[in-house]
Amino acid sequence: MSGTPRFGLGVPTATEGLMYPIPFADVDEAVQLAVAAERLGFDSVWGNDHVSTQQYIRGAFDEPPRFYDPLTYLAYVAASTATLRLATCVLVAPFHHPVMAAKQVATLDQLSNGRMIVGVGVGAYREEFEAMYPGRDLHRGRYADEFLAALDVLFSERRATYSGEFICFEDIESYPKPVQSPLPILSGGNSAASRRRAATRANGWLPACLTPPEYAAGLNEIRLLEDESDIVADRPFEAAMQLAVSIHDSHEGAVERFRSSQIQTHLTSLGTSTMKGRLADSLEMRNLVGTPDDVAEQVQAYLESGVEAFAGLLFATNTVAETLEAMEQFSEQVIAPYGRKGRA
Repeated sequence: MSGTPRFGLGVPTATEGLMYPIPFADVDEAVQLAVAAERLGFDSVWGNDHVSTQQYIRGAFDEPPRFYDPLTYLAYVAASTATLRLATCVLVAPFHHPVMAAKQVATLDQLSNGRMIVGVGVGAYREEFEAMYPGRDLHRGRYADEFLAALDVLFSERRATYSGEFICFEDIESYPKPVQSPLPILSGGNSAASRRRAATRANGWLPACLTPPEYAAGLNEIRLLEDESDIVADRPFEAAMQLAVSIHDSHEGAVERFRSSQIQTHLTSLGTSTMKGRLADSLEMRNLVGTPDDVAEQVQAYLESGVEAFAGLLFATNTVAETLEAMEQFSEQVIAPYGRKGRA
Protein backbone atom coordinates (compact mmCIF):
# COMPACT_ATOMS: atom_id res chain seq x y z
CA MET A 1 0.00 0.00 0.00
CA SER A 2 1.07 3.58 -0.42
CA GLY A 3 0.03 6.91 1.02
CA THR A 4 -1.37 7.93 4.37
CA PRO A 5 -4.00 5.66 5.95
CA ARG A 6 -7.48 7.11 6.23
CA PHE A 7 -9.72 6.89 9.28
CA GLY A 8 -13.50 7.22 9.17
CA LEU A 9 -16.11 7.44 11.91
CA GLY A 10 -19.24 5.31 11.99
CA VAL A 11 -21.99 7.86 12.70
CA PRO A 12 -25.28 7.06 14.47
CA THR A 13 -27.74 7.06 11.58
CA ALA A 14 -29.10 3.64 12.59
CA THR A 15 -26.98 2.42 15.48
CA GLU A 16 -29.21 2.82 18.52
CA GLY A 17 -29.93 -0.60 19.98
CA LEU A 18 -27.49 -2.20 17.55
CA MET A 19 -24.09 -0.69 18.35
CA TYR A 20 -25.18 1.66 21.12
CA PRO A 21 -27.82 1.62 23.88
CA ILE A 22 -31.21 3.26 23.46
CA PRO A 23 -31.28 6.22 23.70
CA PHE A 24 -27.85 7.20 22.32
CA ALA A 25 -27.85 10.19 19.97
CA ASP A 26 -30.60 12.51 18.86
CA VAL A 27 -30.32 14.08 15.40
CA ASP A 28 -28.36 17.14 16.61
CA GLU A 29 -25.86 14.94 18.42
CA ALA A 30 -25.51 12.73 15.34
CA VAL A 31 -24.49 15.81 13.35
CA GLN A 32 -22.25 17.00 16.21
CA LEU A 33 -20.27 13.76 16.01
CA ALA A 34 -19.66 14.24 12.28
CA VAL A 35 -18.48 17.83 12.73
CA ALA A 36 -16.20 16.70 15.58
CA ALA A 37 -14.78 13.95 13.36
CA GLU A 38 -13.61 16.50 10.79
CA ARG A 39 -12.08 18.66 13.53
CA LEU A 40 -10.23 15.68 15.02
CA GLY A 41 -8.60 14.56 11.77
CA PHE A 42 -10.95 11.77 10.70
CA ASP A 43 -11.24 11.94 6.92
CA SER A 44 -14.78 10.55 6.55
CA VAL A 45 -18.07 9.62 8.19
CA TRP A 46 -20.03 6.46 7.37
CA GLY A 47 -23.78 6.11 7.89
CA ASN A 48 -25.57 2.76 7.98
CA ASP A 49 -28.99 1.92 6.54
CA HIS A 50 -31.85 0.28 8.47
CA VAL A 51 -35.59 0.69 7.97
CA SER A 52 -37.08 -1.18 10.94
CA THR A 53 -36.11 -2.44 14.38
CA GLN A 54 -34.58 -5.91 14.54
CA GLN A 55 -36.44 -8.49 16.61
CA TYR A 56 -33.64 -8.99 19.12
CA ILE A 57 -33.53 -5.22 19.75
CA ARG A 58 -37.28 -5.15 20.38
CA GLY A 59 -36.78 -7.80 23.04
CA ALA A 60 -33.89 -5.96 24.71
CA PHE A 61 -35.22 -2.38 24.93
CA ASP A 62 -38.56 -0.90 25.98
CA GLU A 63 -38.44 1.96 23.45
CA PRO A 64 -37.68 1.87 19.72
CA PRO A 65 -34.43 3.20 18.26
CA ARG A 66 -34.16 6.31 16.09
CA PHE A 67 -33.08 5.17 12.63
CA TYR A 68 -32.25 8.10 10.34
CA ASP A 69 -32.01 7.90 6.55
CA PRO A 70 -28.26 7.97 5.81
CA LEU A 71 -28.39 9.94 2.55
CA THR A 72 -30.54 12.73 3.97
CA TYR A 73 -28.29 12.87 7.03
CA LEU A 74 -25.13 13.03 4.90
CA ALA A 75 -26.60 15.88 2.83
CA TYR A 76 -27.05 17.90 6.02
CA VAL A 77 -23.52 17.02 7.17
CA ALA A 78 -22.16 18.13 3.78
CA ALA A 79 -23.35 21.66 4.51
CA SER A 80 -21.81 21.58 7.99
CA THR A 81 -18.32 20.41 6.93
CA ALA A 82 -15.67 21.34 4.37
CA THR A 83 -13.43 18.36 3.61
CA LEU A 84 -15.11 15.37 5.27
CA ARG A 85 -15.90 12.54 2.88
CA LEU A 86 -19.52 11.34 3.13
CA ALA A 87 -20.09 7.61 2.95
CA THR A 88 -22.58 4.80 3.40
CA CYS A 89 -21.57 1.71 5.31
CA VAL A 90 -23.61 0.27 3.79
CA LEU A 91 -26.51 1.31 1.58
CA VAL A 92 -28.68 -1.82 1.57
CA ALA A 93 -29.36 -2.47 -2.12
CA PRO A 94 -32.70 -4.36 -1.71
CA PHE A 95 -34.18 -1.32 0.09
CA HIS A 96 -33.60 0.94 -2.94
CA HIS A 97 -34.42 1.28 -6.64
CA PRO A 98 -31.22 2.17 -8.53
CA VAL A 99 -32.80 5.01 -10.54
CA MET A 100 -33.74 6.86 -7.37
CA ALA A 101 -30.52 5.90 -5.57
CA ALA A 102 -28.44 7.19 -8.48
CA LYS A 103 -30.29 10.51 -8.40
CA GLN A 104 -29.80 10.89 -4.64
CA VAL A 105 -26.13 9.89 -4.67
CA ALA A 106 -25.26 12.10 -7.65
CA THR A 107 -27.04 15.04 -6.02
CA LEU A 108 -25.08 14.48 -2.81
CA ASP A 109 -21.80 14.30 -4.74
CA GLN A 110 -22.71 17.57 -6.45
CA LEU A 111 -23.71 19.29 -3.20
CA SER A 112 -20.48 18.22 -1.49
CA ASN A 113 -18.23 18.97 -4.48
CA GLY A 114 -17.18 15.36 -4.91
CA ARG A 115 -17.00 13.97 -1.37
CA MET A 116 -19.38 11.00 -1.70
CA ILE A 117 -18.48 7.31 -1.23
CA VAL A 118 -21.12 4.60 -1.62
CA GLY A 119 -20.71 1.32 0.23
CA VAL A 120 -23.35 -1.15 -1.01
CA GLY A 121 -24.42 -4.46 0.53
CA VAL A 122 -27.27 -6.93 0.78
CA GLY A 123 -28.16 -6.20 4.43
CA ALA A 124 -27.23 -8.14 7.54
CA TYR A 125 -30.83 -8.76 8.66
CA ARG A 126 -33.09 -10.47 6.15
CA GLU A 127 -36.03 -9.84 8.50
CA GLU A 128 -36.05 -6.14 7.49
CA PHE A 129 -36.40 -6.99 3.81
CA GLU A 130 -39.16 -9.51 4.57
CA ALA A 131 -41.02 -6.88 6.61
CA MET A 132 -40.85 -4.44 3.68
CA TYR A 133 -41.82 -6.98 1.02
CA PRO A 134 -43.72 -9.85 2.68
CA GLY A 135 -43.85 -12.88 0.44
CA ARG A 136 -41.69 -11.35 -2.30
CA ASP A 137 -39.36 -13.83 -3.98
CA LEU A 138 -36.14 -11.87 -4.41
CA HIS A 139 -32.56 -13.08 -4.09
CA ARG A 140 -30.78 -10.23 -2.34
CA GLY A 141 -27.34 -11.08 -3.72
CA ARG A 142 -28.49 -11.19 -7.33
CA TYR A 143 -30.44 -7.97 -6.74
CA ALA A 144 -27.22 -6.34 -5.48
CA ASP A 145 -25.42 -7.51 -8.64
CA GLU A 146 -28.08 -5.85 -10.78
CA PHE A 147 -28.19 -2.75 -8.56
CA LEU A 148 -24.46 -2.13 -9.08
CA ALA A 149 -24.67 -2.83 -12.81
CA ALA A 150 -27.61 -0.43 -13.09
CA LEU A 151 -25.74 2.32 -11.22
CA ASP A 152 -22.87 1.96 -13.66
CA VAL A 153 -25.21 2.45 -16.62
CA LEU A 154 -26.95 5.42 -14.98
CA PHE A 155 -23.66 7.14 -14.10
CA SER A 156 -21.93 6.51 -17.43
CA GLU A 157 -24.58 6.79 -20.17
CA ARG A 158 -26.68 9.73 -21.28
CA ARG A 159 -29.77 7.62 -21.97
CA ALA A 160 -29.73 4.60 -19.68
CA THR A 161 -31.63 1.36 -20.18
CA TYR A 162 -31.29 -1.79 -18.10
CA SER A 163 -33.18 -5.10 -18.11
CA GLY A 164 -32.45 -7.77 -15.52
CA GLU A 165 -34.16 -10.40 -13.42
CA PHE A 166 -35.35 -7.90 -10.80
CA ILE A 167 -34.49 -4.42 -12.14
CA CYS A 168 -35.77 -2.91 -15.36
CA PHE A 169 -35.87 0.66 -16.63
CA GLU A 170 -35.84 2.25 -20.05
CA ASP A 171 -34.47 5.47 -21.53
CA ILE A 172 -33.63 7.20 -18.24
CA GLU A 173 -31.72 10.46 -18.65
CA SER A 174 -30.26 10.89 -15.18
CA TYR A 175 -28.49 14.23 -14.75
CA PRO A 176 -26.40 15.69 -13.36
CA LYS A 177 -23.86 12.89 -13.08
CA PRO A 178 -21.65 12.67 -9.97
CA VAL A 179 -18.72 15.08 -9.78
CA GLN A 180 -16.35 12.14 -9.30
CA SER A 181 -15.69 9.85 -12.24
CA PRO A 182 -15.67 7.13 -11.24
CA LEU A 183 -17.68 7.61 -8.08
CA PRO A 184 -16.18 5.38 -5.36
CA ILE A 185 -18.55 2.41 -4.96
CA LEU A 186 -17.50 -0.26 -2.47
CA SER A 187 -18.85 -3.78 -2.19
CA GLY A 188 -19.75 -4.30 1.46
CA GLY A 189 -19.65 -7.68 3.16
CA ASN A 190 -17.49 -10.61 4.17
CA SER A 191 -18.85 -13.22 1.75
CA ALA A 192 -17.32 -14.62 -1.41
CA ALA A 193 -20.12 -12.88 -3.32
CA SER A 194 -19.11 -9.51 -1.89
CA ARG A 195 -15.53 -10.11 -3.03
CA ARG A 196 -16.75 -11.06 -6.51
CA ARG A 197 -18.79 -7.85 -6.68
CA ALA A 198 -15.74 -5.87 -5.51
CA ALA A 199 -13.69 -7.39 -8.34
CA THR A 200 -16.23 -7.10 -11.13
CA ARG A 201 -18.91 -4.52 -10.34
CA ALA A 202 -17.49 -2.07 -7.76
CA ASN A 203 -14.21 -0.23 -7.23
CA GLY A 204 -13.61 -1.09 -3.62
CA TRP A 205 -14.15 -3.67 -0.89
CA LEU A 206 -15.62 -3.03 2.57
CA PRO A 207 -15.75 -6.08 4.86
CA ALA A 208 -16.05 -6.00 8.66
CA CYS A 209 -14.09 -7.51 11.52
CA LEU A 210 -11.70 -9.65 9.50
CA THR A 211 -8.25 -10.42 10.88
CA PRO A 212 -5.28 -9.02 8.91
CA PRO A 213 -4.49 -12.44 7.35
CA GLU A 214 -8.16 -12.87 6.36
CA TYR A 215 -8.19 -9.41 4.79
CA ALA A 216 -4.98 -10.08 2.87
CA ALA A 217 -6.39 -13.38 1.57
CA GLY A 218 -9.64 -11.69 0.50
CA LEU A 219 -7.79 -8.89 -1.28
CA ASN A 220 -5.65 -11.43 -3.09
CA GLU A 221 -8.80 -13.28 -4.20
CA ILE A 222 -10.20 -10.00 -5.56
CA ARG A 223 -7.00 -9.39 -7.55
CA LEU A 224 -7.21 -12.87 -9.05
CA LEU A 225 -10.86 -12.32 -9.99
CA GLU A 226 -9.91 -9.01 -11.58
CA ASP A 227 -7.31 -10.78 -13.72
CA GLU A 228 -9.86 -13.38 -14.80
CA SER A 229 -12.38 -10.64 -15.65
CA ASP A 230 -9.90 -8.45 -17.57
CA ILE A 231 -10.48 -5.56 -15.16
CA VAL A 232 -8.08 -2.65 -15.73
CA ALA A 233 -5.26 -3.23 -13.25
CA ASP A 234 -4.66 0.43 -12.38
CA ARG A 235 -8.32 1.37 -11.84
CA PRO A 236 -9.02 3.31 -8.61
CA PHE A 237 -9.74 0.83 -5.84
CA GLU A 238 -10.70 1.59 -2.23
CA ALA A 239 -9.37 -1.09 0.13
CA ALA A 240 -11.42 -0.45 3.26
CA MET A 241 -12.31 -2.23 6.49
CA GLN A 242 -14.91 -1.62 9.19
CA LEU A 243 -13.91 -2.29 12.79
CA ALA A 244 -14.94 -1.51 16.35
CA VAL A 245 -12.62 0.44 18.64
CA SER A 246 -12.15 0.05 22.37
CA ILE A 247 -9.21 2.13 23.55
CA HIS A 248 -8.22 2.40 27.22
CA ASP A 249 -5.15 3.13 29.33
CA SER A 250 -5.00 -0.57 30.25
CA HIS A 251 -5.45 -3.58 27.99
CA GLU A 252 -7.76 -5.23 30.51
CA GLY A 253 -9.89 -2.10 30.69
CA ALA A 254 -10.22 -1.98 26.90
CA VAL A 255 -11.26 -5.64 26.74
CA GLU A 256 -13.80 -5.20 29.52
CA ARG A 257 -15.24 -2.11 27.84
CA PHE A 258 -15.56 -3.97 24.54
CA ARG A 259 -17.12 -7.11 26.04
CA SER A 260 -19.72 -5.10 27.94
CA SER A 261 -20.64 -2.93 24.96
CA GLN A 262 -23.67 -3.14 22.68
CA ILE A 263 -21.24 -3.62 19.77
CA GLN A 264 -20.22 -7.01 21.15
CA THR A 265 -23.90 -8.00 21.34
CA HIS A 266 -24.49 -6.75 17.79
CA LEU A 267 -21.58 -8.69 16.30
CA THR A 268 -22.71 -11.83 18.07
CA SER A 269 -26.19 -11.38 16.54
CA LEU A 270 -24.58 -11.58 13.09
CA GLY A 271 -23.47 -15.17 13.62
CA THR A 272 -25.63 -16.41 10.74
CA SER A 273 -24.81 -13.57 8.34
CA THR A 274 -21.85 -11.17 8.35
CA MET A 275 -19.94 -12.99 11.09
CA LYS A 276 -20.84 -16.54 10.02
CA GLY A 277 -17.96 -18.88 10.87
CA ARG A 278 -16.00 -16.09 12.58
CA LEU A 279 -17.26 -16.20 16.17
CA ALA A 280 -15.00 -19.02 17.36
CA ASP A 281 -12.24 -16.47 18.04
CA SER A 282 -12.64 -13.78 20.67
CA LEU A 283 -14.18 -10.78 18.93
CA GLU A 284 -11.68 -8.38 20.44
CA MET A 285 -9.03 -10.10 18.30
CA ARG A 286 -11.00 -8.97 15.21
CA ASN A 287 -11.21 -5.31 16.20
CA LEU A 288 -9.04 -2.48 17.54
CA VAL A 289 -9.02 -3.23 21.26
CA GLY A 290 -6.33 -2.32 23.78
CA THR A 291 -4.08 0.47 24.93
CA PRO A 292 -3.12 3.21 22.47
CA ASP A 293 0.12 1.33 21.76
CA ASP A 294 -1.84 -1.92 21.22
CA VAL A 295 -4.23 -0.21 18.83
CA ALA A 296 -1.38 1.43 16.92
CA GLU A 297 0.22 -2.00 16.43
CA GLN A 298 -3.10 -3.47 15.30
CA VAL A 299 -3.58 -0.63 12.81
CA GLN A 300 -0.11 -1.29 11.42
CA ALA A 301 -0.91 -4.99 10.97
CA TYR A 302 -4.01 -4.09 8.98
CA LEU A 303 -2.03 -1.64 6.84
CA GLU A 304 0.46 -4.39 6.04
CA SER A 305 -2.43 -6.66 5.01
CA GLY A 306 -3.55 -4.11 2.40
CA VAL A 307 -6.11 -1.97 4.25
CA GLU A 308 -5.96 1.67 3.16
CA ALA A 309 -9.08 3.07 4.83
CA PHE A 310 -10.44 2.27 8.30
CA ALA A 311 -14.06 2.96 7.44
CA GLY A 312 -16.94 3.46 9.82
CA LEU A 313 -15.02 2.97 13.06
CA LEU A 314 -17.49 2.27 15.89
CA PHE A 315 -16.38 3.16 19.40
CA ALA A 316 -17.34 0.83 22.26
CA THR A 317 -19.06 3.50 24.34
CA ASN A 318 -22.49 4.11 25.82
CA THR A 319 -22.99 7.86 25.45
CA VAL A 320 -22.14 10.63 22.98
CA ALA A 321 -19.89 12.24 25.61
CA GLU A 322 -17.93 8.99 26.01
CA THR A 323 -17.69 8.67 22.22
CA LEU A 324 -16.29 12.18 21.85
CA GLU A 325 -13.73 11.45 24.55
CA ALA A 326 -12.69 8.20 22.84
CA MET A 327 -12.47 9.98 19.48
CA GLU A 328 -10.17 12.61 21.02
CA GLN A 329 -7.88 9.91 22.41
CA PHE A 330 -7.86 8.00 19.11
CA SER A 331 -7.12 11.22 17.20
CA GLU A 332 -4.20 12.18 19.41
CA GLN A 333 -2.62 8.77 19.83
CA VAL A 334 -3.45 6.84 16.66
CA ILE A 335 -4.33 9.24 13.82
CA ALA A 336 -1.88 12.08 14.56
CA PRO A 337 1.31 9.99 14.13
CA TYR A 338 0.28 9.43 10.50
CA GLY A 339 0.21 13.17 9.89
CA ARG A 340 -3.54 13.80 10.04
CA LYS A 341 -3.80 16.16 12.97
CA GLY A 342 -6.99 17.61 14.35
CA ARG A 343 -7.70 21.30 14.61
CA ALA A 344 -7.86 23.20 17.87
